[in-house]
Amino acid sequence: MYQLALLYLACILAGFGLASVPTSAVITAGLAGFFEIVGGIAVIVFGLALLYLGVKALLGK
Repeated sequence: MYQLALLYLACILAGFGLASVPTSAVITAGLAGFFEIVGGIAVIVFGLALLYLGVKALLGK
């Protein structure tokens, strides 16, 4: 379960990275907005998964 928690933490960091992709000539403004939305959703989903694992470990189940 420890490795799964580290994987979720890595996914959260990847979500933050995806949300803060700098816009350039290759990445248009519309695509940058898409990356922000997908990154935000990833951070929320995997953050909730980490909270679930923490509560599960706390209760001993």
